[in-house]
Amino acid sequence: MTGMLLTVERVAHLRRVGLFAATPDAVLAGLAAAAVEVTFEAGEVLIRAGAIEDWLFVVISGEVEVVRPDRAVRLGPGSVAGELAVLDPEERTATVTALETTLTFRLDKPAFDAALHDRPEIAHGVIAELVRRVRERHRPPS
Repeated sequence: MTGMLLTVERVAHLRRVGLFAATPDAVLAGLAAAAVEVTFEAGEVLIRAGAIEDWLFVVISGEVEVVRPDRAVRLGPGSVAGELAVLDPEERTATVTALETTLTFRLDKPAFDAALHDRPEIAHGVIAELVRRVRERHRPPS
């Protein structure tokens, strides 16, 4: 994908993200306007473990690999990487690398905070994702 996406296209992409599924289009339009389109080539690092940053990435197209000391996970379109940083900007716990040309939206903490203030249901999406991760981490290996 090249060029800038229209707001309606950006909203459609955000609508597919679990964190934003219950968010009205008007709020998504605000998030879409605040999001920065960033393209990464295969092998480029989106997020480096140990870095202190305050943004998340939404994968629009392509695929990334999230590597932590305990596991590696691949994420594709509609996935979010780095969402903890918009809640609590501490050291990143994983390195995220593009596996192929990958288009993302980068959403910074101020825009995310404004959306949370306007639409608390976004917090429900974040909480659901965190609970899923806790359950996954404590699930016995198969």
